[in-house]
Amino acid sequence: MRRCIEAHQAQITSVPSSFKWNGGVLDQAYAKCGQVTSEYAKTFYLGTQLMTPAQAKAVWAVYVWCRRTDELVDGPNASKITPKALDRWEERLEALFEGKPYDELDAALTDTIAKFPLHIQPFRDMIEGMRMDLVKSRYETFDELYEYCYRVAGTVALMCMPIMGVDPSYKGPLEPVYRAALALGTANQLTNILRDVGEDAYQRNRVYVPLDELEKYNIAEKEMLVGLHAPSTGEMDDRWRGFMGFQITRARQYFADAEAGVDLLSPAARWPVWSALILYRQILDAIERNDYDNFTKRAYVPKWRKMASLPVAYARSLLPKRP
Repeated sequence: MRRCIEAHQAQITSVPSSFKWNGGVLDQAYAKCGQVTSEYAKTFYLGTQLMTPAQAKAVWAVYVWCRRTDELVDGPNASKITPKALDRWEERLEALFEGKPYDELDAALTDTIAKFPLHIQPFRDMIEGMRMDLVKSRYETFDELYEYCYRVAGTVALMCMPIMGVDPSYKGPLEPVYRAALALGTANQLTNILRDVGEDAYQRNRVYVPLDELEKYNIAEKEMLVGLHAPSTGEMDDRWRGFMGFQITRARQYFADAEAGVDLLSPAARWPVWSALILYRQILDAIERNDYDNFTKRAYVPKWRKMASLPVAYARSLLPKRP
């Protein structure tokens, strides 16, 4: 985080002048990034529609790189991915930061790096998160899980912070703003994990919730892998309800920790980020409405509820609370 803050403060961009992609080719690359984002991250994409065009394009480029990175270990060819493949992907990352993109999607990110002071470290850290997915499918404690959440989601927050920018009227240190961004990334990933418990267990044999916390609620791992429904009624086991209630409370606290930082963002960024925060937090509400059944039901926010949340987010963005 410190390196990101230093690059942000110094407005350091790292792409050399030899980078030659421009004009219509770059426009096409950004358009493709936007299409990918809209197809695979509908809630996230909705938030980018509230950004300035320059911010939206840059965030699309970051998202697409992150998605391609994640697809290495979770995509259709995941079984063929080796540590060496991730090494090659990291070499490709180094090249695009040096102004030598491999393809048009890489070029969009290289152009973004030339315009905004993004540091390479969060990108490297995300690749480390993919390395964790290659070798680790269980997390004993929340501390272990938090490290994973940072690598696969907190990193995204660090990547996007220089694009969002900070309110010019804020003269304080950047560390609280970046820590709040990390909290939002963590909250989003914890929400993903809670939404996808069944999918991760059934399709990938992965258990991301902390095993020691399952034990505190007297839940065996093997029970979780088959779903905790009461045999006689088909309803959710009370132990699972209690466990999920605890997990949701923690995720909501991370969202709350992020709120103060959103208020310190540039005026143009506050509405989209508030929208994303409010919309994503509502997935937790959806899990509760499903009676904590994240084994056979997928929690989602219906489109009408998303639309109804936008004015709320806009009003909140106009009334920032300052420390």
